[in-house]
Amino acid sequence: MQQDLIAQARTWLAEDPDPETRDELARLIESGSVESAEELAARFAGTLQFGTAGLRGELGAGPMRMNRSVVIRAAAGLAAYLKAQGQGGGLVVIGYDARYKSADFARDTAAVMTGAGLRAAVLPRPLPTPVLAYAIRHLGAVAGVEVTASHNPPRDNGYKVYLGDGSQIVPPADGEIAAEIAAVGPLDRVARPEEGWEVLGDEVLDAYLARTDTVLAAGSPRTARVVYTAMHGVGTSVLTAAFERAGFPAPVLVAEQAEPDPAFPTVAFPNPEEPGAMDLAFATARRADPDIVIANDPDADRCAVAVPDPGADGGWRMLRGDEVGALLAAHLVDRGATGVLAESIVSSSLLGRIAEKAGLGHEETLTGFKWIARVDGLRYGYEEALGYCVDPDGVRDKDGITAALLVAELASALKERGRTLLDRLDDLAVDHGLHATDQLSVRVEDLSVIADAMARLRERPPATLAGLAVISAEDLSRGTEQLPPTDGLRYQLQGARVIVRPSGTEPKLKCYLEVVVPVGSADELPTARAKASELLTGIKRDLAAAAGI
Repeated sequence: MQQDLIAQARTWLAEDPDPETRDELARLIESGSVESAEELAARFAGTLQFGTAGLRGELGAGPMRMNRSVVIRAAAGLAAYLKAQGQGGGLVVIGYDARYKSADFARDTAAVMTGAGLRAAVLPRPLPTPVLAYAIRHLGAVAGVEVTASHNPPRDNGYKVYLGDGSQIVPPADGEIAAEIAAVGPLDRVARPEEGWEVLGDEVLDAYLARTDTVLAAGSPRTARVVYTAMHGVGTSVLTAAFERAGFPAPVLVAEQAEPDPAFPTVAFPNPEEPGAMDLAFATARRADPDIVIANDPDADRCAVAVPDPGADGGWRMLRGDEVGALLAAHLVDRGATGVLAESIVSSSLLGRIAEKAGLGHEETLTGFKWIARVDGLRYGYEEALGYCVDPDGVRDKDGITAALLVAELASALKERGRTLLDRLDDLAVDHGLHATDQLSVRVEDLSVIADAMARLRERPPATLAGLAVISAEDLSRGTEQLPPTDGLRYQLQGARVIVRPSGTEPKLKCYLEVVVPVGSADELPTARAKASELLTGIKRDLAAAAGI
């Protein structure tokens, strides 16, 4: 068995085009230690699977890691798929972030597309994912590729695929592309010329920026003062340019995190939702005294917002994604927006209440903007993981740059009236009931922990959570009238809702909780918040026990 593994590794080594991963793999093969053998076994235990999230994984040699060999195969499979769809002469536009190997993976993709007879164009430098999503339709491309692992740890990278409609791939395209990838033969048969693709200038970025301020109302206040962090990612230059175009004060940058750095040295995880990730932003805010703090994740497709709050540690509080989602929806409704408001099933039901009161359509989809962006008549879409699509005609994906502009416009409008984002959230609670959300998220080393927890909940669904009776328990893997099958469970309780699902991009089990407490007046809000907090704590406790986590 060990000899088979060594032979497999040597075959991979022989065609690996990257000196770095070749050296790494050669050391593992020659070491002979138990640890090296275990590491080899892990790297050759299968192949990194291409799905609706594209590819994402840890950098390193071998088919279970992200590396140039895996990317070349993915690009060759995508090229074969496009040719099979009759798009062999079409344009593929390629973007990339500032992570380790991103520029290499982008260049390999361009070479493979060119060698396969397609036209390829690469964005001029590391830029936000929404710029790539915009460029696809702006340039009339048949597909787009973004090399990014978003907010994953520094050791990861990924490969996100869009088709010509500007949206991320969904079934059956993902399975068909995966089949083409599996059919790719030896790498020396994949043509990779040294030139022949285009490296774009700033024209596409300029066109994207020219569109960003169209998400704002003509003549709206632009006075909000912002502290901004790019979280060591690629957002700083694009966001500051967008704010300057729109006429906002220049954001105060979190200097330690303003420039791209693939090591992400100041954060354990480069995700604004993770504990400690916003500490430097809050420290900057205590010095600069802005109206709000805005953070993008490393590829700038997500947008986090924090507000002054005397009751919070350090005087600043992160708003939950559901809170920002509701604030932006209500702001667009107040501006007279028409069309459909959409969200993923794990996001707050408050959006539906806002849409109903405004006489607008409302849709729920599976998680991910690959689904949200496809809603007919979409005007605005969001999901709780800090993703907001505020300009679906321009970017059919979440966009942390335009979302930040819209947040700043709302903060400015409220500021002119002596009010804040927290005041507006209070208004929404009085109008629609207090919708309080929370998440139980468990990161694992061993994926079987997640499978075991899902199996346990399927076999023995809880009858009560926090003393609330479970009215219905749905296994979403069977699909519903509105939703295609997905690995998830949904529980409806009296005045509450719970959804449990494995993360699609990280080794996490995620449980999304929501309680709704009726509110008669603003005076009742403190009592309602205390009740909601107590219920969410109880649901978390009981759900963890039921899942065995």
